Amino acid sequence: MAPAAKDKKKILEYKGHPLRRKDNLIYYGSMSDKYIIMLQITETKSLSDLDLATRIVVSLQYTDPDLKSKDRVVKKSEKGSFYEAIDVAAVWLERALAAG
Repeated sequence: MAPAAKDKKKILEYKGHPLRRKDNLIYYGSMSDKYIIMLQITETKSLSDLDLATRIVVSLQYTDPDLKSKDRVVKKSEKGSFYEAIDVAAVWLERALAAG
């Protein structure tokens, strides 16, 4: 393996789109596209030594920096598990990007 390949950080992806986490916010998609998904973990519960997300707000948003944050939201939903949230997010993002 080449030294340059070792140094490059591997980006976590789901269904071909990058996932980035900052505290309780998870961004799904690329900022270079027209849309991105924001997953906001609003509630967790402890199970042994893990925190499980029990309420996640999913929102499809425009990436246009000139829009106000409330005007960026195209659709929004609330889910009870991370699996449900990322499943809806993947469908919304694929449909939005395909529609243009």
